[in-house]
Amino acid sequence: MAPSKHSKKKNRAPPNPQNPSLTDLATLGRELLSSRSHINNLPILVKHVSVSSPPRHALESLISLQSFFIPLLPSLPPRSKAETRSDGVDPEVVYGDWVRARFDEFARALIEIAVCGQADETLREVVLDSVMEFVKIGNGGKFYSALYHKLIKNIVYSSLEIEFLLELLASKYFKYIDVRYFTLISIEKISKSIETDFSSDGKLTIGVNDEKGHLNGSLELGIRKIHFIITKVPPLGTLDEKALEMWTSLFCKESEREDAKPVDVDDKQEKEKHNKTGLSTTILSKKMRLKFTKAWLSFLRVPLPIDLYKEVLVNLHQAVVPHLSNPVMLCDFLTRSYDIGGAISVMALSSLFILMTQYGLEYSNFYEKLYALLAPSIFMAKHRSKFFQLLDSCLKSPLLPAYLAAAFTKKLSRLALSVPPSGALIIIALVHNLLRRHPSINCLVHRESAEDKISEVKVVGDKEISTADVNASKENPGIDLFRDEECNPLKSNAMRSSLWEIDTLRHHYSPAVSRFVSSLETDLTVRAKTSEVAIKDFSSASYATIFADEMRRRVKQVPVAFHKVIPTSLFSESDFPGWSFKRKGEANGEVHEDNSMKRQKVECFS
Repeated sequence: MAPSKHSKKKNRAPPNPQNPSLTDLATLGRELLSSRSHINNLPILVKHVSVSSPPRHALESLISLQSFFIPLLPSLPPRSKAETRSDGVDPEVVYGDWVRARFDEFARALIEIAVCGQADETLREVVLDSVMEFVKIGNGGKFYSALYHKLIKNIVYSSLEIEFLLELLASKYFKYIDVRYFTLISIEKISKSIETDFSSDGKLTIGVNDEKGHLNGSLELGIRKIHFIITKVPPLGTLDEKALEMWTSLFCKESEREDAKPVDVDDKQEKEKHNKTGLSTTILSKKMRLKFTKAWLSFLRVPLPIDLYKEVLVNLHQAVVPHLSNPVMLCDFLTRSYDIGGAISVMALSSLFILMTQYGLEYSNFYEKLYALLAPSIFMAKHRSKFFQLLDSCLKSPLLPAYLAAAFTKKLSRLALSVPPSGALIIIALVHNLLRRHPSINCLVHRESAEDKISEVKVVGDKEISTADVNASKENPGIDLFRDEECNPLKSNAMRSSLWEIDTLRHHYSPAVSRFVSSLETDLTVRAKTSEVAIKDFSSASYATIFADEMRRRVKQVPVAFHKVIPTSLFSESDFPGWSFKRKGEANGEVHEDNSMKRQKVECFS
């Protein structure tokens, strides 16, 4: 007699809770979803959602648990109430508190898998989607900010590099406005925590104790992750208002408290601006700008690695400053960076210049610090092109004092003697523009006597007139009174000097430089006859570009490697007035009949 179906069910082995197979886990999940009587299957399934479990087992348990928690989660009591509840309460309440505790364990396990580099990438992607689904519904239809903050916090302080998980989070979820909003809030909180920990011990690593809330891992790696996240959060103004999307239907209470004032939507245009969230785009933009500002200001206070510091400064004026609620709040960070000197000051110049010209920032030592940046090394810097364009813009104002314009002009002229040809081209262009904009310094082009210097100093009003300098210039007309090592433009004596360095560039070994000097021969005081030189046309020049330009030129006459007339001396007497160059013996009236090319001793007479 064949056994009945009923006897088959009795003979089937029950699932092994200690070491269940994949089929057993599927059975436990179906039983859990079918009846509350199988609620004890819940901790078994939660236990197998872990890094140590095989990926297929963890995935099977995850699917069952997600199906179980999604309908229950909005009705579960908050964890804070469950911890403070006393004994003797309703059994349903106790049941809800117990399920809430199991959900918290499940959420921690999911985040642990998400930030584990050894876990399978497919499983990590499913885990991230599950966590974001719980974020969506876990707070009664509002954004579950506590769970999302825990996810971001664990990502930042994990040992993972900036790779798969962060790219996935940014590409799939940063298009939602509320996700961006709470991402910025989390970045602000984490940055403040890092700042506090670093200021207390000054080390690049901090304590390890997850149960007490301490964070582990490398602080430097965490800062790089914060920078990656905050740069991937697009500002609200970059998207079309019609394309605004929300991950949840409503903001949570944290965002609702900020604007308790009711909004008048009687105006037809204002009604059209309201989106499905119930907030107008004006209010939404104001909220996002505020959080964007707070997140960036908190991030800029943490100890940034030097390469990341430079990267932030390079992009700050384009990616951050236009989207802040009050860009002047960056003044402390930018002035501190500008005072460091070197390449960092060059990178901070762009943002600082924008704050001064567009937002009314006053920085008294700006030109003094800018003057100090003029050194031969700046012509080799990576960002020299942008620097020289900003330098030209900073010196464009006609209200610039004559002594300041003269100091920059003279400093640049002196640098022309030691920089490569590409730098000399930039200097000639800058000097051309300065002489054209500031006719009061045209006296530097040609100066004949020391009396002119004294009169011009009186016009400038420099109270620190040095009598020794004036007397020295009278006795030795060739002495240049310019103080090249002086960092203060006011004390550089530039108005008592001349641009003799520019005249030497007429004989520069590079034809491009010697030709370009001729542009200064025109009368630059008549602005109608001249035009400013575009600095950007020369700021990117190099040996390669100059060589390429020379190769493209068509020349009628080329230099030859021999002399048409045999030279009799190394220097021409016309080049050195008052000096004569003769061979030994000619000074005593002797005449040499041998005019061969043999080397002979030449004596100088003054």
